[in-house]
Amino acid sequence: MPTTDANPPLTETNKCPLCDATLLPAKLNECPKCDWVRGYRSNETGGTFRDRVALCLSVVPGLGHLYKGHWLLGAILLLGSGFAIFACIVAATASAGWGLLLLPLYWVGVMMHAYFLEDRALHHHTRG
Repeated sequence: MPTTDANPPLTETNKCPLCDATLLPAKLNECPKCDWVRGYRSNETGGTFRDRVALCLSVVPGLGHLYKGHWLLGAILLLGSGFAIFACIVAATASAGWGLLLLPLYWVGVMMHAYFLEDRALHHHTRG
């Protein structure tokens, strides 16, 4: 019987696309190790309310990531912001001020990453 991507075969070789853990035959649509769920964002046309909140919180880099449950990455971005500011000041002194343009790029990049990042905190609150 041929299979399609929508109905993967029930074998032990099915792997999670995020962490490469073996998916259980009874639950091929979710990973028991990293909380990956097939089609998590497939039905959404825009960002959720939590995505927009994370975007706004990321005005302070790392807070949006912490809000979405990515604790390590949020802490790294929060602590690394001081280094990013220092690096932009050094680049500005070496480039007649043009290096200051790097700081808004950093901020926008962190904000967009928080917006599009999978929401781990939401999964943990709704799993019961």
